[in-house]
Amino acid sequence: MATAAARLRDERIEEQLKGLPAKPGVYLFRGAGDAVLYVGKAKSLRPRVRSYFRGGDSRQGLDRMVTRVARIEVIVTTSEVEALHLEQNLIRRHRPPFNVRLRDDKSYPYIAVTVEDDFPRVMFTRERHRRGVVYFGPYANAKKVRETLDVLNRVFPYRPCEGPQPGRHSGIPCLDYHIERCLAPCVGYVSEGDYRTIVDSVIGFLSGDTSPIIRELEHKMQAAAEGQRFEEAARYRNRLFSVRHLAERQAADKRAIGTIDVVGIAAEGDRAAVQVFPLRGGRLVDRHSFHLENVEGQGVPELLEAFCLEYYGSAPAIPPQVVIPPDAGPTEALEEYLSELRGSRVEVRTAQRGEKRRLQELARQNAELALVQDAAETERERTRRVEALEELRESLNLESLPIRIECFDISNIQERAPVGSLVVFQDALPKKAHYRKFGVRHAGGQDDFAMMAEVVSRRFARARSVTADEWDESFASVPNLVVIDGGKGQLAAALTAMQAYDLPRVAVIALAKRAEEVFLPGRADPIVLDSASSGLHLLQRIRDEAHRFALGFHRQRRDAQARESILDALPGVGPARKRALLRHFGSPERLLAAPSEELEGVPGVPAKTGREIYAALHKAGGA
Repeated sequence: MATAAARLRDERIEEQLKGLPAKPGVYLFRGAGDAVLYVGKAKSLRPRVRSYFRGGDSRQGLDRMVTRVARIEVIVTTSEVEALHLEQNLIRRHRPPFNVRLRDDKSYPYIAVTVEDDFPRVMFTRERHRRGVVYFGPYANAKKVRETLDVLNRVFPYRPCEGPQPGRHSGIPCLDYHIERCLAPCVGYVSEGDYRTIVDSVIGFLSGDTSPIIRELEHKMQAAAEGQRFEEAARYRNRLFSVRHLAERQAADKRAIGTIDVVGIAAEGDRAAVQVFPLRGGRLVDRHSFHLENVEGQGVPELLEAFCLEYYGSAPAIPPQVVIPPDAGPTEALEEYLSELRGSRVEVRTAQRGEKRRLQELARQNAELALVQDAAETERERTRRVEALEELRESLNLESLPIRIECFDISNIQERAPVGSLVVFQDALPKKAHYRKFGVRHAGGQDDFAMMAEVVSRRFARARSVTADEWDESFASVPNLVVIDGGKGQLAAALTAMQAYDLPRVAVIALAKRAEEVFLPGRADPIVLDSASSGLHLLQRIRDEAHRFALGFHRQRRDAQARESILDALPGVGPARKRALLRHFGSPERLLAAPSEELEGVPGVPAKTGREIYAALHKAGGA
């Protein structure tokens, strides 16, 4: 039977599935901590992604991945081929665990030309890191790449042999020469210059100049057909198809585009979304998504400027060109600012036509999609918070929704540096500006109940003493629900402390850590909420936050006391020399371990005082 937590996850995923576009693109399944579990591509995102969750995909091990998916992210593209290459780039970037398990993890194929060799090779490869090699690709289909290399080798007879130098040890031409697949540079049948011309033709074709070889293949195909050599004509037809297939590159891998950032913006009401498509060397390597809030009434020019100032102000590198939306307005000031940051000219421009215009439109579409999905997620989160508050109201029999919840916790170790914390959740969200710390003044030994009573009493005493001159919104606000970290004893102590003040009806409960039991005043037995209950999860979040806040303050005070206990008792050490010692040693532990010679050489501390400090520390046994 599915747990309540699993049902909530399924409902969240179902809402995301409803909003998927029926367009080609890439999808990312994210799990706990927003880690990428899987990256895939689809001709149509909506049916492909839905198939994972509705039994349309029967691949082995899929259920194990699907049960871990917490969120779905999609990137829209214009074609499946483009999505394929973007998928590969994202896989290389994120290394998702389920991609490694469910698909071939080899990199995509390239065609390499070893231009620094005397007689360069043209070869198939899956690596791209060697110097002196020109790479073309990546390509989507390894079989088609091999077929095209075969076609190229028939038209351009470059050497197919391996190694930096052509030929075999026998010194005679191989079979490739006799079947007209090589000009035998190994035995000097072709000069280095003539061979270089052949290789330049290959590079030209792979760079996009496909017309010569296509015309030659078409001519040979027609000649064979006219001569009724239909099998030969079919072979030329197939080769022509292979060549044309190779020319199909993903739209996001145009080398001529170079290194640019493409920015897309979508705004609605008081929210806006920004998408940045970074292209490096002509390849779309990632997608960065940002959300802007409190933007109501601002146009695209203002949003663009505000975003660029913040984004590029902390960016490790700035590209030489930034493509922006067409309605971005004047960009001279922004262009000058980015140029100063980069140290060389940055062109900020709109794209009127061509590939850059298409990419900018894609960025805008993805920004609009992100805005819609963010609005839907915000509404789902608000609904979940209301459900959690409503569940607490019903389970704890509260008079109203606990809109403001305050939680108290005590932290100490064997009476050392006892502290208390107050954390506030407003509308089921932390309101950190209202958090408060208390240094416990209780001196009666280890008594958690008395410490809790003191902290609660001081909090509500401050509520009574708040004035217009010393206004504190946190203390002035009255909570709907007070949560005490502890059991019956802490609850009783807090209730006793609160009774001394004329408070409106404030509900008080205690949450015990061990069994997550909820204790209510006047009730002997605790309430045990379902472990998957959203109300219990909210109480746990509040309690854990109070514990974290108290523990941090306790450690801070304990460290301060440790420094004071050592340094304040040293002879001849005042505030200035204390700072000099801490600046030099960094910690009391290093000071204790320091030899006399080092103490005598501390800047700002006389040598005589250094010797006295060493004597005092070791006379006291290092304490």
